[in-house]
Amino acid sequence: MTGLKIGAHVDQVDPPGEAVARKADLVQFFLGDPQDWKPPKVNYAAGGDALRTAAEAAGLDLYVHAPYRINVATTNNRIRIPSRKLLEQHAVAAAAIGAKGLIVHGGHLGGDDDPAIGYDNWCKTFERMTAPLPILIENTAGGENAMARRLDRIAGLWDALAARVDMTSIGFCLDTCHAHAGGEELLGIVDRVKAITGRIDLVHANDSRDVFDSGADRHANFGAGQIDGDAIVAVCAAAGAPVVCETPGGAHGQGADIAYLRERLPS
Repeated sequence: MTGLKIGAHVDQVDPPGEAVARKADLVQFFLGDPQDWKPPKVNYAAGGDALRTAAEAAGLDLYVHAPYRINVATTNNRIRIPSRKLLEQHAVAAAAIGAKGLIVHGGHLGGDDDPAIGYDNWCKTFERMTAPLPILIENTAGGENAMARRLDRIAGLWDALAARVDMTSIGFCLDTCHAHAGGEELLGIVDRVKAITGRIDLVHANDSRDVFDSGADRHANFGAGQIDGDAIVAVCAAAGAPVVCETPGGAHGQGADIAYLRERLPS
């Protein structure tokens, strides 16, 4: 049995109940519709304070995933400015329920835009908000002008942030499916990422339905996709960070993936 905390991305209505169904140490969920611009909403029936209390009583760690709509890197004012506002709103709401971190995608630019613009826009985001909990920037699978698909872009982003903002509350979430689909080999990726960011705060452990460098963000259960299961286990072991399975199949599928990791990770 591993000492790492392992869990899953679950429905937001009853995160503690979903954790029990999966025998999970932690859960990740949305606060509202991930495809919407509406402010965050705690959908736990008893409310945010009760959710925090229930999680603490169960020894359950909570993580919140920010909406997919958020793209603070873009040059499009009609997307970037609302994205900054929505990111800050979700950070405040996630902190209020005791979440350990807020995960957000790195975003992207238009095809002809200079990546430096995206780095600058990320810096401005953190210059204009005080993060009440760790903001974990996640690597993404697709897009040729993405901020966090490939490690060279992540390095550019981290260099820019480190030069301008307090990095205390800025962390990194490594997704195995996204790395594979984004064209980054999993062998040795933890060392390569840590050489850039200095940290990995969370791992999204997912198999991929699609081939290497496909750019497709489609997750699969372990053994049902294109990634060797041993490679996923190796990433989790090397990172030494909490693990979220964002895989299909509900409690049954995710529960099996959690058990798969627990059986194979070192204690």
